[in-house]
Amino acid sequence: MAYCGSSQPNAELPVPDSVLPTVASVDRSIKPVLFEIFGEIWTVQSQLGQGVSASVYRVSSGRSTTAAVKEFQANSQGGDYGFHKERSVLEDIQGHKNIVTLYGVFTNHNCMGVSTRCLLLELLDVSVSELLVRCNGGAHGGRAQQGHSMWLVQHCARDILEALAFLHKEGYVHADLKPRNILWSADDECFKLIDFGLSFKQGNQDVKYIQTDGYRAPEAEVQNSLARAGLEGDAGCTAAVDLWSLGVVLLEMFSGIKLKDTVRSQEWKENCAAMVDHIFTSSSLACPAIPVYHLRDLIKSMLLDDPKGRCTAETALLSPFFSIPFAPHIEDLVLLPSPVLRLINLIDDSHLHNEDEYEDILEDMKEECQKYGSVVSLLIPKENPGKGQVFVEFGSSSDSKEAQRRLTGRTFDGKFVVATFYPLSAYKRGYLYQTVQ
Repeated sequence: MAYCGSSQPNAELPVPDSVLPTVASVDRSIKPVLFEIFGEIWTVQSQLGQGVSASVYRVSSGRSTTAAVKEFQANSQGGDYGFHKERSVLEDIQGHKNIVTLYGVFTNHNCMGVSTRCLLLELLDVSVSELLVRCNGGAHGGRAQQGHSMWLVQHCARDILEALAFLHKEGYVHADLKPRNILWSADDECFKLIDFGLSFKQGNQDVKYIQTDGYRAPEAEVQNSLARAGLEGDAGCTAAVDLWSLGVVLLEMFSGIKLKDTVRSQEWKENCAAMVDHIFTSSSLACPAIPVYHLRDLIKSMLLDDPKGRCTAETALLSPFFSIPFAPHIEDLVLLPSPVLRLINLIDDSHLHNEDEYEDILEDMKEECQKYGSVVSLLIPKENPGKGQVFVEFGSSSDSKEAQRRLTGRTFDGKFVVATFYPLSAYKRGYLYQTVQ
């Protein structure tokens, strides 16, 4: 399930054990309008996703706090297995910056008299699945595929490897790592891992069918086949299945190609490493001098058929790939929301050296940007890097996203405005990227 947007915490309260579902199923055509959460009314703003067992909604309280609610379908047995599974895993692994935060659990009683179990979760933003579509403009068929920048691939790889290192140290296997389950946090400026419905304790696998087609490790494929035939395997899968999945995700991000058909092919099964080499040699890169072979070797170490031979999350983080300082592309800063907005193509050099004009521009820009949200600070550098660009720090990423939406394509003094996001951490340090065009 996907969660999108910005996040703010709420108190966590337990669900009374005496409250159990009362009916066999919920009419999925009936969408909730309100949730009463911990005695407060939250309004459903939109539905973010729907699966077989649960739906996810973006919700907002009267205090303008936003969050995500994952509502599980009720069942007649009273097991609510999916709810209890994900709740128990999330409660056990809370506290890591690259894992979605669980704020609380509650029971929802809808207008039809149906009780459903719900998780109140941190609201995140764009998923890697959406990023893959956006980087190609939804390219299909004969249109050329173009992967993400090395900066973005490195950012995602490090964040998720750190999440996995923590998860595996706690003894858990995620077991469903895929682009849809990796989301960007605009406020924390990092990627986070979500959806722990198939997770299990290593050595105590209680889920027969794990991982999604296209991201399924060879040993999980064998185990799933045995389970369908009613047979038991020798042993459950290990944390190595997560590294296989991440290897495929990173290869898709680098190449811009969905690899589901590729990883199911006989050619892939016979010589996966050769196919990875082929993808790297055939991908056109704007900066071929960058040693992309470090990324290639990292991915290949995740895609070994023998799970015992695969790198662990901890050893993967030691790869030379993570020692290379990449710069973001402008496209990266358009795709990844943050509380800071950068406006380009607005100001001439002549405006910067006339103090009166400069102060007037600062006031005008602040007044304009305050129409879209709370402005914390505003900077227009007079020298490079960043000369003549306008950096606006908003009170929240939702404010900056609204400003980016409203300002993009606007004209000022006959010039078209280009509005991108900008990393808050870099802005706070006074570090202004010379972005790759």
